[in-house]
Amino acid sequence: MLQWLRRLDHFFPLRYSTWLLCAVLFLIFAIIWVLKGSAAMLPTLLFACLTVQGLRDATQTKRSVLRNYPVIGHLRFLLEFIRPEIRQYFLEADNEATPFSRTQRSLVYQRAKGDPDKRPFGTQLDVGVGGYEWINHSLAPTQIPSHDFRVTIGAERTQPYSASVFNISAMSFGALSANAIMALNAGAKRGGFAHDTGEGSISVHHRKNGGDLIWEVASGYFGCRNDDGTFNAEKFAANARDPQVKLIEIKLSQGAKPGHGGVLPGAKVTPEIAEARGVPVGQDCISPASHSAFSTPVELLQFIVRLRELSGDKPVGFKLCIGHPWEWFAIAKAMLETGITPDFIVVDGAEGGTGAAPLEFTDHVGAPLQEGLLLVHNTLVGLNLREKIRIGCAGKIISAFDMARVMALGADYCNAARGFMFALGCIQAQSCHTGRCPTGVTTQDPHRQQALVVGDKSERVYRFHEQTLEALRELLQAAGVNHPSELQAVHIVHRTSRHEVKLLANLLPFVKPGALLGGELPGNVFKIYWPIASAHSFAPSGPLMTLA
Repeated sequence: MLQWLRRLDHFFPLRYSTWLLCAVLFLIFAIIWVLKGSAAMLPTLLFACLTVQGLRDATQTKRSVLRNYPVIGHLRFLLEFIRPEIRQYFLEADNEATPFSRTQRSLVYQRAKGDPDKRPFGTQLDVGVGGYEWINHSLAPTQIPSHDFRVTIGAERTQPYSASVFNISAMSFGALSANAIMALNAGAKRGGFAHDTGEGSISVHHRKNGGDLIWEVASGYFGCRNDDGTFNAEKFAANARDPQVKLIEIKLSQGAKPGHGGVLPGAKVTPEIAEARGVPVGQDCISPASHSAFSTPVELLQFIVRLRELSGDKPVGFKLCIGHPWEWFAIAKAMLETGITPDFIVVDGAEGGTGAAPLEFTDHVGAPLQEGLLLVHNTLVGLNLREKIRIGCAGKIISAFDMARVMALGADYCNAARGFMFALGCIQAQSCHTGRCPTGVTTQDPHRQQALVVGDKSERVYRFHEQTLEALRELLQAAGVNHPSELQAVHIVHRTSRHEVKLLANLLPFVKPGALLGGELPGNVFKIYWPIASAHSFAPSGPLMTLA
């Protein structure tokens, strides 16, 4: 029976069962109408309409849910229509849902579709509670001619990259469907921003539309590995010298599951995935928890130099979620000792997403974006290295205010993953790891991913990027500045309690330029962990102490 169902699902996917049922009932009632008279006329017409509607749903290109779930998919949109009344009186408010509220998702959908994103009747947020933040405006607003804000990464390299301040964060082919990858890259191509490949390397779907790529090289060295999983320089050079690759990013850890490796089961390693990653078809694809190409901070920086040489001197940096402070300090000390600096550092917050992770890692491992970003920024300022290294960041960045806030904390540019997934049509069903994504974004099921029409979704990716940067331009004008790089912590105000507000700058540790070089250790984190950090080991060189 199970084998018969699988065969049926191949030719007529079972998610079409409602449409099939309507067609069968139409035929039954049509026969009854012919044989018994007009008593069956109404149900015949009803199921005829539903059958025709199902055909229309399955062939339209705008809504992925309806393409995957003809007829029954309309229930979702019916619930959306009556949602305000049901939710207002019986269920959660628009700002309560997690990981992303309905308000956040709606903002992305509206901008992606080109719909109006304005709101009536004032804010729905409680501005009187602790945690509320705002950006101070100016009585002398500026006029900024363009929303296409850029930052140069790797100015000292022979192939520097002028990056948008808003890019697509790391999501691998395999975690995302082929159609999702093609739509993201086509949108990036049109909008002139970058698309991070994720650790799954560069697939044919990344190459099809020619959008700028950030090639993420992780511990599995996919796309540049030997059969035993170690780094292969020749394979790396072949991929890295492709003109489409603009940056090379070494992944040390990711926010959603830092310090945790991964396994893609052999059943999911299709020929396309195997080709991109350089692994055998049908065998488990293992991502170790740590790298084999280096084991100390100095060796990490030497690996960066090697990748620059192999890539034709393209900008090379690394991504990490901050964990033990002394490990980050060890990398910083290695920069001082060797004189080698990365071209960029991406700080991934623990609030970042992933296709699948243990709950304990998702909820309780790694530093959130604000704390991680501040530590990296302040350390580089204290070493007089901040101007040489660009800082990117990722972690639940959806709106222009999200961008402005982290840029005021020290980031040069932002990356977003789930925001661009929403632009593709993701409805936060949270079934990414099951292969049954209802919108075709995170599945390798060839039937399900057909629901995601590349041409339509690439336009939505482009519009979401464009409209978000347009909103950022308006925020910057209101704040009286001309570029995101001019934002500082003094522009952001934070309510600490119902009766107290402070400038964000007053809540943050302040490190003077060059302070660490002069032996000045501001704050407990630097006083306790800087002395025990070593450029030649990620392990502490002295006894651990507790923060006061």
